[in-house]
Amino acid sequence: MTEQQSEKAPAQRSKLVRRGLLVLAGVVGLVAIGGYYALFMRNHVTTDDAYVNGNLVRLTPQIAGTVIAINTDETQYVRRGQVLVELDPRDAQIALAQAKAGLGETVREVAQLFAEARRDAARVSAEQTQLSQSDEDLTRDRSLQSVHGVSLETLEHDENAVRSARAALKQARATLASTQAAIAGTTPATHPRVLQAEANLRASWLALSRTRVLAPVSGYVVRRSIELGEQVTPSTQMLAVVPVSSMWVDANFKENQLGDLRIGQPVQVSVDMYGSHVEYHGNVLGLTAGTGSALAVLPTQNASGNWIKIVQRLPVRIGLEPGELARHPLFLGLSANIDVSVRDRDGSALSRRPAWHASQRTNVYTDQDSGADRMIEDIVTANLRASGASLFAGTAERSVP
Repeated sequence: MTEQQSEKAPAQRSKLVRRGLLVLAGVVGLVAIGGYYALFMRNHVTTDDAYVNGNLVRLTPQIAGTVIAINTDETQYVRRGQVLVELDPRDAQIALAQAKAGLGETVREVAQLFAEARRDAARVSAEQTQLSQSDEDLTRDRSLQSVHGVSLETLEHDENAVRSARAALKQARATLASTQAAIAGTTPATHPRVLQAEANLRASWLALSRTRVLAPVSGYVVRRSIELGEQVTPSTQMLAVVPVSSMWVDANFKENQLGDLRIGQPVQVSVDMYGSHVEYHGNVLGLTAGTGSALAVLPTQNASGNWIKIVQRLPVRIGLEPGELARHPLFLGLSANIDVSVRDRDGSALSRRPAWHASQRTNVYTDQDSGADRMIEDIVTANLRASGASLFAGTAERSVP
Protein backbone atom coordinates (compact mmCIF):
# COMPACT_ATOMS: atom_id res chain seq x y z
CA MET A 1 0.00 0.00 0.00
CA THR A 2 1.35 3.31 -0.98
CA GLU A 3 1.60 6.25 1.34
CA GLN A 4 -1.14 8.07 -0.56
CA GLN A 5 -3.56 5.15 -0.21
CA SER A 6 -2.85 4.85 3.50
CA GLU A 7 -3.82 8.50 3.93
CA LYS A 8 -7.14 8.08 2.01
CA ALA A 9 -8.32 5.04 3.97
CA PRO A 10 -9.16 6.89 7.27
CA ALA A 11 -10.92 9.64 5.32
CA GLN A 12 -13.12 7.10 3.48
CA ARG A 13 -13.95 5.32 6.73
CA SER A 14 -14.87 8.65 8.31
CA LYS A 15 -17.06 9.50 5.34
CA LEU A 16 -18.80 6.14 5.54
CA VAL A 17 -19.35 6.61 9.26
CA ARG A 18 -20.89 10.04 8.73
CA ARG A 19 -23.11 8.71 5.97
CA GLY A 20 -24.23 5.85 8.20
CA LEU A 21 -24.95 8.28 11.02
CA LEU A 22 -27.00 10.49 8.69
CA VAL A 23 -28.98 7.50 7.48
CA LEU A 24 -29.49 6.37 11.07
CA ALA A 25 -30.59 9.87 12.09
CA GLY A 26 -33.01 9.97 9.17
CA VAL A 27 -34.45 6.60 10.11
CA VAL A 28 -34.75 7.63 13.76
CA GLY A 29 -36.43 10.88 12.70
CA LEU A 30 -38.91 9.05 10.49
CA VAL A 31 -39.66 6.62 13.29
CA ALA A 32 -40.10 9.50 15.72
CA ILE A 33 -42.41 11.35 13.35
CA GLY A 34 -44.37 8.18 12.68
CA GLY A 35 -44.61 7.45 16.38
CA TYR A 36 -45.68 11.02 17.15
CA TYR A 37 -48.36 10.83 14.49
CA ALA A 38 -49.52 7.40 15.65
CA LEU A 39 -49.62 8.37 19.31
CA PHE A 40 -50.71 12.02 19.11
CA MET A 41 -51.57 13.57 15.76
CA ARG A 42 -53.80 10.69 14.61
CA ASN A 43 -56.05 11.26 17.63
CA HIS A 44 -56.15 15.06 17.43
CA VAL A 45 -57.79 17.54 15.07
CA THR A 46 -56.56 21.12 15.16
CA THR A 47 -57.40 24.47 13.58
CA ASP A 48 -56.52 28.10 14.06
CA ASP A 49 -59.60 29.30 12.13
CA ALA A 50 -61.60 29.80 15.31
CA TYR A 51 -63.09 32.83 17.02
CA VAL A 52 -64.68 33.62 20.37
CA ASN A 53 -68.43 34.19 20.18
CA GLY A 54 -71.19 34.99 22.64
CA ASN A 55 -74.61 36.56 23.16
CA LEU A 56 -74.86 40.17 22.01
CA VAL A 57 -77.96 41.51 23.80
CA ARG A 58 -79.18 44.47 21.76
CA LEU A 59 -81.26 46.85 23.85
CA THR A 60 -84.22 48.65 22.28
CA PRO A 61 -86.96 50.66 24.02
CA GLN A 62 -90.43 49.18 24.46
CA ILE A 63 -92.09 52.52 23.73
CA ALA A 64 -91.28 55.65 21.74
CA GLY A 65 -89.89 58.67 23.56
CA THR A 66 -87.16 61.26 23.99
CA VAL A 67 -83.93 60.32 25.76
CA ILE A 68 -83.43 62.47 28.87
CA ALA A 69 -80.77 60.41 30.70
CA ILE A 70 -78.06 57.86 29.83
CA ASN A 71 -76.69 56.14 32.92
CA THR A 72 -73.92 54.04 31.36
CA ASP A 73 -71.40 53.99 28.53
CA GLU A 74 -69.24 51.61 26.54
CA THR A 75 -66.84 49.32 28.45
CA GLN A 76 -68.80 49.79 31.70
CA TYR A 77 -70.25 46.84 33.60
CA VAL A 78 -74.01 46.85 34.25
CA ARG A 79 -76.09 44.59 36.45
CA ARG A 80 -79.36 42.97 35.51
CA GLY A 81 -82.25 45.29 36.32
CA GLN A 82 -80.11 48.45 36.35
CA VAL A 83 -81.68 51.54 34.74
CA LEU A 84 -79.56 52.27 31.67
CA VAL A 85 -81.62 54.87 29.77
CA GLU A 86 -84.48 57.14 30.82
CA LEU A 87 -87.10 58.54 28.45
CA ASP A 88 -89.24 61.64 28.97
CA PRO A 89 -92.18 60.38 31.14
CA ARG A 90 -94.56 63.34 30.82
CA ASP A 91 -96.65 61.99 27.94
CA ALA A 92 -96.99 58.67 29.74
CA GLN A 93 -97.95 60.44 32.96
CA ILE A 94 -100.73 62.34 31.16
CA ALA A 95 -101.99 59.11 29.57
CA LEU A 96 -102.01 57.45 33.00
CA ALA A 97 -104.00 60.32 34.49
CA GLN A 98 -106.52 60.02 31.65
CA ALA A 99 -106.78 56.28 32.21
CA LYS A 100 -107.40 56.82 35.94
CA ALA A 101 -110.18 59.32 35.19
CA GLY A 102 -111.63 56.99 32.57
CA LEU A 103 -111.74 54.10 35.03
CA GLY A 104 -113.51 56.21 37.64
CA GLU A 105 -116.04 57.46 35.10
CA THR A 106 -116.69 53.94 33.81
CA VAL A 107 -117.23 52.59 37.34
CA ARG A 108 -119.85 55.27 37.99
CA GLU A 109 -121.58 54.62 34.68
CA VAL A 110 -121.74 50.89 35.39
CA ALA A 111 -123.01 51.57 38.90
CA GLN A 112 -125.72 53.66 37.28
CA LEU A 113 -126.70 50.66 35.13
CA PHE A 114 -127.25 48.62 38.27
CA ALA A 115 -129.28 51.46 39.76
CA GLU A 116 -131.37 51.62 36.59
CA ALA A 117 -131.97 47.89 36.83
CA ARG A 118 -133.35 48.33 40.34
CA ARG A 119 -135.47 51.26 39.13
CA ASP A 120 -136.85 49.26 36.18
CA ALA A 121 -137.63 46.33 38.47
CA ALA A 122 -139.61 48.68 40.71
CA ARG A 123 -141.44 50.06 37.68
CA VAL A 124 -142.40 46.53 36.60
CA SER A 125 -143.75 45.91 40.08
CA ALA A 126 -145.78 49.14 39.96
CA GLU A 127 -147.16 48.35 36.52
CA GLN A 128 -148.08 44.87 37.70
CA THR A 129 -149.98 46.39 40.61
CA GLN A 130 -151.73 48.82 38.28
CA LEU A 131 -152.78 45.98 35.99
CA SER A 132 -154.13 43.99 38.91
CA GLN A 133 -156.14 46.99 40.07
CA SER A 134 -157.54 47.57 36.58
CA ASP A 135 -158.49 43.89 36.30
CA GLU A 136 -160.32 44.07 39.63
CA ASP A 137 -162.19 47.23 38.57
CA LEU A 138 -163.23 45.64 35.29
CA THR A 139 -164.42 42.46 36.98
CA ARG A 140 -166.43 44.41 39.55
CA ASP A 141 -168.05 46.70 36.98
CA ARG A 142 -169.01 43.78 34.74
CA SER A 143 -170.87 42.17 37.64
CA LEU A 144 -172.72 45.43 38.27
CA GLN A 145 -173.66 45.95 34.61
CA SER A 146 -176.15 43.08 34.71
CA VAL A 147 -178.19 45.01 37.28
CA HIS A 148 -177.52 48.30 35.53
CA GLY A 149 -175.19 49.40 38.40
CA VAL A 150 -172.68 51.01 36.02
CA SER A 151 -172.94 52.61 32.63
CA LEU A 152 -171.58 51.13 29.42
CA GLU A 153 -169.19 54.09 29.18
CA THR A 154 -167.70 53.21 32.58
CA LEU A 155 -167.27 49.61 31.51
CA GLU A 156 -165.47 50.66 28.29
CA HIS A 157 -163.24 52.95 30.36
CA ASP A 158 -162.32 50.01 32.60
CA GLU A 159 -161.49 47.85 29.59
CA ASN A 160 -159.27 50.59 28.13
CA ALA A 161 -157.53 50.93 31.50
CA VAL A 162 -156.77 47.20 31.53
CA ARG A 163 -155.35 47.30 27.98
CA SER A 164 -153.26 50.35 28.83
CA ALA A 165 -151.97 48.71 32.02
CA ARG A 166 -150.98 45.54 30.11
CA ALA A 167 -149.10 47.58 27.49
CA ALA A 168 -147.32 49.58 30.19
CA LEU A 169 -146.34 46.35 31.99
CA LYS A 170 -145.02 44.87 28.74
CA GLN A 171 -142.93 47.98 28.07
CA ALA A 172 -141.58 48.01 31.65
CA ARG A 173 -140.60 44.35 31.40
CA ALA A 174 -138.79 44.98 28.08
CA THR A 175 -136.93 47.90 29.58
CA LEU A 176 -135.95 45.76 32.57
CA ALA A 177 -134.78 42.94 30.30
CA SER A 178 -132.62 45.37 28.33
CA THR A 179 -131.04 46.76 31.48
CA GLN A 180 -130.50 43.31 32.98
CA ALA A 181 -128.85 42.09 29.75
CA ALA A 182 -126.24 44.83 30.14
CA ILE A 183 -125.32 43.68 33.68
CA ALA A 184 -126.14 39.95 33.60
CA GLY A 185 -123.69 37.77 35.51
CA THR A 186 -121.56 40.66 36.75
CA THR A 187 -121.18 43.12 39.57
CA PRO A 188 -120.08 46.74 39.25
CA ALA A 189 -116.53 45.60 40.02
CA THR A 190 -116.44 42.81 37.42
CA HIS A 191 -118.42 44.39 34.59
CA PRO A 192 -116.69 44.11 31.16
CA ARG A 193 -116.63 47.89 30.73
CA VAL A 194 -114.88 48.25 34.08
CA LEU A 195 -112.39 45.50 33.19
CA GLN A 196 -111.69 47.23 29.87
CA ALA A 197 -111.02 50.51 31.66
CA GLU A 198 -108.76 48.65 34.09
CA ALA A 199 -106.83 47.17 31.17
CA ASN A 200 -106.38 50.67 29.70
CA LEU A 201 -105.07 51.92 33.02
CA ARG A 202 -102.68 48.97 33.31
CA ALA A 203 -101.39 49.65 29.80
CA SER A 204 -100.79 53.30 30.70
CA TRP A 205 -99.03 52.23 33.88
CA LEU A 206 -96.76 49.91 31.88
CA ALA A 207 -96.01 52.65 29.36
CA LEU A 208 -94.91 54.92 32.20
CA SER A 209 -92.73 52.26 33.81
CA ARG A 210 -91.15 51.50 30.43
CA THR A 211 -89.75 55.00 30.19
CA ARG A 212 -86.98 53.53 32.38
CA VAL A 213 -85.04 51.11 30.16
CA LEU A 214 -83.56 48.25 32.22
CA ALA A 215 -80.62 45.93 31.59
CA PRO A 216 -82.03 42.43 30.88
CA VAL A 217 -78.71 40.74 31.74
CA SER A 218 -75.47 41.54 33.51
CA GLY A 219 -72.49 42.30 31.30
CA TYR A 220 -70.40 44.96 29.62
CA VAL A 221 -71.85 47.71 27.45
CA VAL A 222 -70.84 47.92 23.78
CA ARG A 223 -72.17 49.90 20.80
CA ARG A 224 -73.82 52.86 22.53
CA SER A 225 -75.50 54.68 19.66
CA ILE A 226 -77.86 57.20 21.30
CA GLU A 227 -77.47 60.72 22.59
CA LEU A 228 -79.44 62.98 24.90
CA GLY A 229 -82.52 64.48 23.28
CA GLU A 230 -82.71 61.82 20.63
CA GLN A 231 -86.18 60.57 19.67
CA VAL A 232 -86.25 56.77 19.84
CA THR A 233 -88.80 54.15 18.80
CA PRO A 234 -89.13 50.43 19.60
CA SER A 235 -86.96 49.72 16.54
CA THR A 236 -84.07 51.93 17.71
CA GLN A 237 -81.03 50.00 18.91
CA MET A 238 -79.70 52.12 21.77
CA LEU A 239 -76.83 49.98 23.02
CA ALA A 240 -75.80 46.35 23.46
CA VAL A 241 -74.69 44.31 26.46
CA VAL A 242 -72.28 41.37 26.28
CA PRO A 243 -72.53 38.85 29.17
CA VAL A 244 -68.89 37.73 29.21
CA SER A 245 -69.70 34.87 31.59
CA SER A 246 -71.31 32.88 28.75
CA MET A 247 -68.83 32.70 25.90
CA TRP A 248 -68.06 29.92 23.46
CA VAL A 249 -65.78 29.34 20.45
CA ASP A 250 -66.88 28.77 16.87
CA ALA A 251 -64.16 26.68 15.23
CA ASN A 252 -64.21 26.34 11.44
CA PHE A 253 -62.85 22.89 10.55
CA LYS A 254 -62.13 21.73 7.03
CA GLU A 255 -64.58 19.20 5.70
CA ASN A 256 -61.86 16.51 5.62
CA GLN A 257 -61.36 17.02 9.38
CA LEU A 258 -64.97 16.38 10.37
CA GLY A 259 -65.09 12.60 10.05
CA ASP A 260 -63.87 11.90 13.60
CA LEU A 261 -65.53 14.83 15.39
CA ARG A 262 -68.17 13.83 17.95
CA ILE A 263 -70.30 15.76 20.45
CA GLY A 264 -68.71 15.77 23.89
CA GLN A 265 -65.10 15.24 22.81
CA PRO A 266 -62.58 17.17 24.99
CA VAL A 267 -61.03 20.32 23.55
CA GLN A 268 -58.02 22.44 24.49
CA VAL A 269 -58.25 26.12 23.55
CA SER A 270 -55.74 28.92 23.58
CA VAL A 271 -56.26 32.50 22.43
CA ASP A 272 -53.80 35.01 21.06
CA MET A 273 -54.83 37.50 23.75
CA TYR A 274 -53.28 35.47 26.57
CA GLY A 275 -50.86 33.29 24.63
CA SER A 276 -50.20 29.58 24.96
CA HIS A 277 -49.50 29.75 28.71
CA VAL A 278 -53.24 30.23 29.39
CA GLU A 279 -55.18 27.16 28.35
CA TYR A 280 -58.95 26.70 28.33
CA HIS A 281 -60.69 23.35 28.46
CA GLY A 282 -64.04 22.56 26.94
CA ASN A 283 -66.09 20.14 24.87
CA VAL A 284 -67.59 19.89 21.42
CA LEU A 285 -71.20 21.06 21.79
CA GLY A 286 -72.41 20.54 18.26
CA LEU A 287 -71.77 20.82 14.55
CA THR A 288 -73.62 23.40 12.49
CA ALA A 289 -75.90 21.79 9.89
CA GLY A 290 -74.36 23.71 7.01
CA THR A 291 -71.05 25.15 5.85
CA GLY A 292 -70.18 28.80 6.17
CA SER A 293 -70.56 29.44 2.44
CA ALA A 294 -73.97 27.71 2.30
CA LEU A 295 -75.29 29.79 5.22
CA ALA A 296 -73.97 33.08 3.89
CA VAL A 297 -76.33 35.88 2.91
CA LEU A 298 -75.34 35.32 -0.72
CA PRO A 299 -74.43 31.60 -1.11
CA THR A 300 -71.91 30.74 -3.80
CA GLN A 301 -73.26 29.32 -7.05
CA ASN A 302 -71.03 26.75 -8.78
CA ALA A 303 -73.42 25.82 -11.58
CA SER A 304 -72.03 28.25 -14.13
CA GLY A 305 -68.65 29.36 -15.40
CA ASN A 306 -65.32 27.77 -14.59
CA TRP A 307 -65.37 25.77 -11.39
CA ILE A 308 -62.51 25.27 -8.98
CA LYS A 309 -63.04 23.01 -5.99
CA ILE A 310 -62.45 24.78 -2.70
CA VAL A 311 -62.31 22.90 0.58
CA GLN A 312 -65.31 24.01 2.63
CA ARG A 313 -65.31 24.72 6.37
CA LEU A 314 -68.03 23.81 8.86
CA PRO A 315 -68.55 25.81 12.09
CA VAL A 316 -68.25 23.68 15.24
CA ARG A 317 -69.34 25.09 18.58
CA ILE A 318 -66.92 24.61 21.47
CA GLY A 319 -68.12 25.13 25.04
CA LEU A 320 -65.69 26.44 27.68
CA GLU A 321 -65.34 25.91 31.43
CA PRO A 322 -67.08 28.75 33.37
CA GLY A 323 -64.37 28.86 36.04
CA GLU A 324 -61.63 29.40 33.48
CA LEU A 325 -63.70 32.09 31.79
CA ALA A 326 -64.08 33.87 35.12
CA ARG A 327 -60.32 33.86 35.72
CA HIS A 328 -59.42 34.90 32.18
CA PRO A 329 -62.37 36.68 30.50
CA LEU A 330 -62.77 36.45 26.74
CA PHE A 331 -64.28 38.97 24.34
CA LEU A 332 -66.22 38.67 21.12
CA GLY A 333 -64.18 38.03 18.00
CA LEU A 334 -60.88 36.99 19.59
CA SER A 335 -58.81 34.49 17.60
CA ALA A 336 -58.39 31.03 19.09
CA ASN A 337 -56.40 27.86 18.49
CA ILE A 338 -58.34 24.61 18.83
CA ASP A 339 -57.08 21.09 19.59
CA VAL A 340 -59.80 18.41 19.72
CA SER A 341 -58.98 14.97 21.06
CA VAL A 342 -60.82 12.51 18.79
CA ARG A 343 -59.54 9.36 20.49
CA ASP A 344 -63.08 8.58 21.68
CA ARG A 345 -65.29 8.23 18.59
CA ASP A 346 -68.23 6.48 20.24
CA GLY A 347 -70.44 9.58 20.35
CA SER A 348 -72.60 11.11 17.63
CA ALA A 349 -71.92 14.02 15.35
CA LEU A 350 -75.59 15.03 15.57
CA SER A 351 -77.98 14.68 18.47
CA ARG A 352 -81.68 15.42 18.95
CA ARG A 353 -81.03 16.21 22.60
CA PRO A 354 -79.28 19.51 23.35
CA ALA A 355 -75.73 19.10 24.60
CA TRP A 356 -76.00 22.19 26.81
CA HIS A 357 -78.66 24.28 28.53
CA ALA A 358 -79.61 26.74 25.82
CA SER A 359 -82.69 28.47 27.27
CA GLN A 360 -82.34 32.06 28.41
CA ARG A 361 -84.68 34.02 30.64
CA THR A 362 -84.82 37.39 32.38
CA ASN A 363 -87.21 38.57 35.08
CA VAL A 364 -86.45 42.29 35.05
CA TYR A 365 -89.75 43.09 33.31
CA THR A 366 -91.91 40.97 35.60
CA ASP A 367 -92.61 43.69 38.16
CA GLN A 368 -93.21 46.56 35.73
CA ASP A 369 -96.93 46.56 36.58
CA SER A 370 -96.29 46.37 40.32
CA GLY A 371 -98.59 48.86 42.03
CA ALA A 372 -101.14 49.01 39.20
CA ASP A 373 -103.48 46.50 40.85
CA ARG A 374 -103.51 48.47 44.09
CA MET A 375 -104.30 51.71 42.25
CA ILE A 376 -107.10 50.03 40.30
CA GLU A 377 -108.64 48.60 43.46
CA ASP A 378 -108.56 51.99 45.20
CA ILE A 379 -110.20 53.77 42.24
CA VAL A 380 -112.94 51.16 41.86
CA THR A 381 -113.72 51.09 45.58
CA ALA A 382 -113.80 54.89 45.93
CA ASN A 383 -116.14 55.39 42.96
CA LEU A 384 -118.46 52.56 43.95
CA ARG A 385 -118.74 54.03 47.42
CA ALA A 386 -119.36 57.49 46.00
CA SER A 387 -122.10 56.17 43.71
CA GLY A 388 -123.76 54.19 46.48
CA ALA A 389 -123.08 50.85 44.78
CA SER A 390 -120.47 49.51 47.17
CA LEU A 391 -122.93 46.85 48.26
CA PHE A 392 -122.68 45.26 44.82
CA ALA A 393 -118.88 45.14 44.85
CA GLY A 394 -119.03 42.66 47.71
CA THR A 395 -116.40 39.99 47.56
CA ALA A 396 -116.87 39.28 43.87
CA GLU A 397 -113.91 37.76 42.11
CA ARG A 398 -112.04 40.29 40.01
CA SER A 399 -110.61 39.04 36.76
CA VAL A 400 -107.31 40.88 36.53
CA PRO A 401 -105.72 40.36 33.12
